[in-house]
Amino acid sequence: MKKLLLTLSLLLSVIILSHAQSTYDEGLAKKLGADERGMKKYVMAFLLRGDRVSEYTPEQRSEIQAGHMANIGKMAEMGKLVLAGPFFGNDDLRGIYIFDVQSIEEAKALTETDPAIQAGVLKMDLKEWYGSAALMMVNEIHGKIAKGSIQ
Repeated sequence: MKKLLLTLSLLLSVIILSHAQSTYDEGLAKKLGADERGMKKYVMAFLLRGDRVSEYTPEQRSEIQAGHMANIGKMAEMGKLVLAGPFFGNDDLRGIYIFDVQSIEEAKALTETDPAIQAGVLKMDLKEWYGSAALMMVNEIHGKIAKGSIQ
């Protein structure tokens, strides 16, 4: 019985591994910039509460936020911003960006176009990050599941 279970387990493993290998899409991997592991380098930005938030009225902060959201859309359309989103709650860590760029300097230049950064309402902490190249498809897929705009 143990030999039968072991044989079935090995056979199942071989079938699963051979299926996984046969589904590799070289063209897609190349299009997404994937390495042999299906991964790539990104730059992640941690958005933190800025030092100047209290200097603005609620109306001014609303205008700054509108500009921040428009800038997110612009960077996504450029293909530079792969993923963005806020954290729940009201802590100092406000949200994240994941950039498809080659360097922290390039990501820094992009973050400096953000009205919330310019106003000191947000500040960024940038880190290089190694993640799945499949993230490059998030915006395309998101467009297919969202009924409306987040702006």
